[in-house]
Amino acid sequence: MAHLTQQEFAQAVRILADDLGLQRLRDRLVRLNALVTRRRAVSAERLAEQLYQLTAGLRRQGPATLAVQGLWSEQLNSKIDEESEKALEEIATKINSCLGERDLIVDGKEAELDEHLRQYELLLTKLAGADRARLDMLLKAVPRVADRLRTMPPPPPPPTEAEPGPAGDAPPAADPEP
Repeated sequence: MAHLTQQEFAQAVRILADDLGLQRLRDRLVRLNALVTRRRAVSAERLAEQLYQLTAGLRRQGPATLAVQGLWSEQLNSKIDEESEKALEEIATKINSCLGERDLIVDGKEAELDEHLRQYELLLTKLAGADRARLDMLLKAVPRVADRLRTMPPPPPPPTEAEPGPAGDAPPAADPEP
């Protein structure tokens, strides 16, 4: 499993704080023995700094790491239905088929790996949002795949209803009356 940078970790904590509320997140972390202080959280950034030190960026196995990973999974899973979960698992299997011994990318499968990573990210983005999708992929990825993800540009945002889609998606123009 890859490890998040300090900025990625802070972004994950901000997302959790946005989802749960800052004080509720802190309270849940205290109940999960991730934090021992009863002081209120001043900001998501300060909480992220404290958690990053306690977890060593999720490298140290302990209550704080397990709590952050558990809360992240809980929040993400609440956004994914069973059918989408199966689709994500199928793509993950294809991603794993591009990896060989010691989680090295198999020679000649780089383009295929990139395609599967993009498919996974696009589906997860539709379900949970772009920030959550990329962070979740980084959390689950082996180090070499995480490095590859970090160099990939983010997927384009899905078109909103106000924006016209590609040519052909626009409704046909009304015929002028004779």
